[in-house]
Amino acid sequence: MAGRKQSRGVCVFCSKEMTKGGLSRHLKSCTARQAANAAADAAGPGKPETIFHLQIQDRYTSDFWLHLEMRGSAPLRTLDRYLRTIWLECCGHLSRFSFGGWDGDEIAMSRQLGQAVEVGDELTHIYDFGTSSETLVKAVATRTGKPLTKHPITLMARNQIPEVTCQECGKPAAWLCIECIYEYDKPGWLCQKHGKRHPHDDYGELMPVVNSPRLGMCGYVGPADPPY
Repeated sequence: MAGRKQSRGVCVFCSKEMTKGGLSRHLKSCTARQAANAAADAAGPGKPETIFHLQIQDRYTSDFWLHLEMRGSAPLRTLDRYLRTIWLECCGHLSRFSFGGWDGDEIAMSRQLGQAVEVGDELTHIYDFGTSSETLVKAVATRTGKPLTKHPITLMARNQIPEVTCQECGKPAAWLCIECIYEYDKPGWLCQKHGKRHPHDDYGELMPVVNSPRLGMCGYVGPADPPY
């Protein structure tokens, strides 16, 4: 969709703001992250285990991405639930993991992450087999240590909500009109003012702009927040 600038995000550990590429490089050497890992190893509960750094991106819209740490012992259904909560869940649709997308063999949700992938592998997650959202999950690195929290997944960085502008006045957009996109070949973005008096309703109500690649699909309206 038109009107977006290059996506940026913030490192959870040190609060530095960077582009997607910059954060990918930064997390490898972030001193605040290294200190957090060392503190968890020294005082955290449990035994050391293999923990994966996952780089996750919407297959078709590069503005939306995540950097997660996930325990290798956790099943894929844990990642499925996380992705549903932060990005995807609208109507309880089916989902699957595979190598190679639709044509690849499905990987059981009960499979542990560490049994399913090695560093360099990329899984495809598909949510909703009708109006599908496809997510690429790449294992970029591992570390051996204790998890940072009691949860199986830790959010390390996420894109900030894309900056989109109103098609009428150029101010920051708060709403999306699906009818504008499909019937009038317009971006569909509207600010608060122009959203209030926008006449289109053949495709339902305007949709709030939320930080998710599923925006505009199957009535998705968020909240697009991490589960923990």
